[in-house]
This record gives sequence, structure tokens and C-alpha cells, in this order.
Amino acid sequence: MHQENCKWAGRWSSILADLDCRQVKLISDGAGGGHALTSMAMERPEKFQIGRVFNNCFAVIGRNIGLFLGLALLFSGLPALIFRLWSESRIAAMLKVDPKALTDGSMVFRNSTFSIVAVLVIVVLAFLLQSSLVRATIEDMNGKRPSFGDCIQIAIRYLLPTVGVGLLVALGAGIASIALLVPGIILWLGWSVAVPVLIQERLGVFGSMSRSRALTKGSRWSLFGLFVILFIVAIAIQSAMTLIVFLFHGIVAGIVASLVQTVVSMVVSVATAVSYVELRQVKEGTGVSELAEIFS
Repeated sequence: MHQENCKWAGRWSSILADLDCRQVKLISDGAGGGHALTSMAMERPEKFQIGRVFNNCFAVIGRNIGLFLGLALLFSGLPALIFRLWSESRIAAMLKVDPKALTDGSMVFRNSTFSIVAVLVIVVLAFLLQSSLVRATIEDMNGKRPSFGDCIQIAIRYLLPTVGVGLLVALGAGIASIALLVPGIILWLGWSVAVPVLIQERLGVFGSMSRSRALTKGSRWSLFGLFVILFIVAIAIQSAMTLIVFLFHGIVAGIVASLVQTVVSMVVSVATAVSYVELRQVKEGTGVSELAEIFS
């Protein structure tokens, strides 16, 4: 009996020693691997931290500023600028021909119809932006170099389900907000990482929404704080730019407004992707390298 106990004790000692060696190797590999994240259980964060999300968010943007600005300009800034300039030119032309044109119901209806179509296009492009930046963000956090073509390809491939998730989230949270504001906010927070889940884990529309609720459970107040900060920063930037837009008219004001929208859209999209990674690490201790294994 004593020999049997000694045998089992020897086996456990060997297993523990092997695990210690593997942890040391993984940590040393991570130290020499640039910004690649190879966090294991011993580095698993205890809770969702807003500060860590912001640090990772701006670190990712800083390493890929050209790519991220290019994607944001393509999918957000330029469409907003074109729509703004077209609207202003149409209104100016209408008023030049007939100063009372804005009171003409038929004229307003024709222009409002185009505006609705334009807004829908801008919404679709916003989803393309978020999908492409999710791809780029996780590729970067895995120590890889995201490419423009790859991000565009992923965004187009998942366009329809991404739009489906976005519409369902907006509809569900909107209806809940009509009844009571707080339930609507809670629903929206629960589904806030549904698009990164869809792009990353490929669970389909409803599966991604359900998975998002599971990941955000217990961290929704922190997520709420994160998005409130982002909202306040966005409002502050837009307010600061209002003076410039007021002083300058036409294309200068349009360019300034589109640049602001480009930066805000970029930061919000990247923050959402980083939040998804943070939630998986908090909930499951999943390293970014493990996330990338299913992202091909």
C-alpha cells in the first residue's frame, strides 16, 4: 500500500512539474513575441476592466492607424461626406429655383425618399466597417499583420447575417425601450458583442445573439460604463468641431464632419471587438491565440 501511494505521488509530481515547465515556456514565448497575447489561466483577468479595454483599443489602433483609418474612411467618412454635400447642393438648388420649395410636399417627399435610401446604404456600410475592424483587431492582437483585402473579404462574406443581427438588435432593444428605457438598454448591452461573435465564432444570427448575452452576463454595467465614456467623448469631439462647421460652409464643413465621424466610428468598432476578446478571457480564460484558431 505504501509503495502504491509513493507511485501515485511520483506521478503527480511529474505532471505538476511538466505543467510548470509549459507555463514558463508560454510566458517566455509571449515575452519574445512582440505584442502577441498568449495569456493562460494564471494570467486570466478576474473581471472586465474598462481601462484595459481602452489601453488595448488604442494600442491596436496605433499599430494599424493607416489600415483602420482607410477602412473607416471607405465605409463611414466618405459616404457621410458625399451624402452631406449632395443634400446641401439639392437644397441650395431647390431654394434657388423656388424659395418656397421646402414647403412643397411633393418636392420634400422625393428628396426624403432618396434620403431614406441613402441612410440605409450608410447603415449597411457601418456594418461592413464593424466586421472588417473586428477581423483586423483580433488579427493584430494575435500578433499578425491584418491586411486590407482580407478585412474587406470577411466583411463582405458576413454582410447579410451581420445586417440581420443589427436589425434584430435595434428592433428588440427599440421595442423594449418604448415600454421602459432600462430594459431596452439591458437588452442592447446583452447583444452588444453579437457582431464580433458572429464574425469570430460563426454561430449564425440567433446563435450569436444568444452567445453575446451569455458572454456579457455579469459584465453589463462595465460595458455600460465603457459605452457611456465613448458616447461622452464622441459628443465632446463633435461639439468642439461645431464651431469649425459653423465658421466654414460647404466642403470644408463637410470634410470636418466626415473626419469626426470616421474617427468615432473607428474607435467604437475597435472597442467593441476588444470588449469581445476581454469578455472571452474573463469568462473562459481564452487567449487570443485560441480565438484565432477558429478564425480562418
